[in-house]
Amino acid sequence: MQLNNMEELINKIYDIIWSDALVYLCLLTGIYFTVRFRCPQLMQIREMVRLLFNGNSSDKGISSFQAFSLAISGRVGTGNIAGVATAIAMGGPGAIFWMWVIAFLGSASAIVEATLGQMYKEVNDGEYRGGPAFYILKGLRSKTFAWTFAIVTIISTGFLLPGVQSNSISAAVESAFHVSPSITGLAIAGLLAIIIIGGVKRISTVAEYVVPFMAGAYILMALVIIALNFTEIPGVIALIVKSALNMEATFGAIAGMAISWGVKRGIYSNEAGQGTAPHAAAAAEVSHPIKQGLVQGFSVYVDTMFVCTATALMILFTGQYNVENPAGGFLVQHLPATEMGPAFTQQAVSHHFPSIGNAFVALALAFFAFTTIMAYYYIAETNISFVSRKKQHKTVLIWILRLLILGSTYVGCISTAKSAWTLGDIGVGLMAWLNLIAILLLHKKVVAIYADYREQQKSKKDPVFDNSKFQFPNMDLWSKKSTQHDEPID
Repeated sequence: MQLNNMEELINKIYDIIWSDALVYLCLLTGIYFTVRFRCPQLMQIREMVRLLFNGNSSDKGISSFQAFSLAISGRVGTGNIAGVATAIAMGGPGAIFWMWVIAFLGSASAIVEATLGQMYKEVNDGEYRGGPAFYILKGLRSKTFAWTFAIVTIISTGFLLPGVQSNSISAAVESAFHVSPSITGLAIAGLLAIIIIGGVKRISTVAEYVVPFMAGAYILMALVIIALNFTEIPGVIALIVKSALNMEATFGAIAGMAISWGVKRGIYSNEAGQGTAPHAAAAAEVSHPIKQGLVQGFSVYVDTMFVCTATALMILFTGQYNVENPAGGFLVQHLPATEMGPAFTQQAVSHHFPSIGNAFVALALAFFAFTTIMAYYYIAETNISFVSRKKQHKTVLIWILRLLILGSTYVGCISTAKSAWTLGDIGVGLMAWLNLIAILLLHKKVVAIYADYREQQKSKKDPVFDNSKFQFPNMDLWSKKSTQHDEPID
């Protein structure tokens, strides 16, 4: 009885957080930034690619590409495989269209939040640190708001979200290799412990090498399957668009669900506006905050337009999916007795490559999800650095965090998928609410420095930011003469 009451409470919290209000807030914020910044996600796409491979690391900061890899390691995770399958299962093929929409609009939000992460970064223990808690405190001058975000983020990334990633790994590994979830959990926790104890430099180095390899191999497999089904591309694209716009009779009853689940899974996957990527963005060594904003805007495209679309096309080409009917039963059931999640993708790859399909998806998911847990740890550690300035207290809290994230990773492996996803969605939703409000309140400063960046671009200069031109308070690192001092914050 107590267990049922707890599940009911969790579901009620989920329903409150993920009401239509959050869905509309995400969409409208993306639309507003797209218009206000004159569509930077399209107009600056060449600059995004150029900046991706430009710049070096320093003693205090990582390179743009390392920051991109660290952010991508957070964005590209179980949402790209299991999340896409879940979106199709709950919202039909039309959910993919809305994932594309939220990615395009979310790229503008990602540019704003990552730029703010750079603007208000600071040096902490010899490394650049930053994120929403920092720009809320320094930009909005609200300690209560900043601490609320930091604590919510520590709980979300240290406790609620890792279980989603590890649960998908254990489910895929059990399906492919028949390995017990408890053994998978111990293996993941052990490997994670080795990496996170090495700190941000080791995490970013691992991400720099693993992320391009894992994403490249997965997309290559998807391209092979797309090539084998080349003639079906127009039909599948038409199915996605018609289902999204309520023009497909089979999925007419869930047109609203397509929007809701497309936005939910889109945000979960690409994390645009959620407030996670600014932590990685702040760690980069760049000459102008907008540079890292544009790099992070491009990472949203990599996540959704490339990796999520690859998963969706593989599933839809092969017909290896079910779509639930909110009234009960299924609107489409091609896989009887199959739980929604990575199994859809495994079946899709196995349709063409029976001998390696399950194993390939299990390994891809393991890489995707594991690097995401690494990114979660970095984000949680950054927020612990924010709330605890005393080194002795910080060290204790960081070790508690390490034990917490290792424990939640193991528990996620042996939990049910539904409970893991519900808790993860609560964490994502809470962070998104707080961060979207913050970046809407602070975006005018980004408008000002974006104009500065564009002016230098037009003059054929490599943009360099000097805050003495703007005199924004609490941005000490961006004054050339280092004469500006942080203002006291109550």
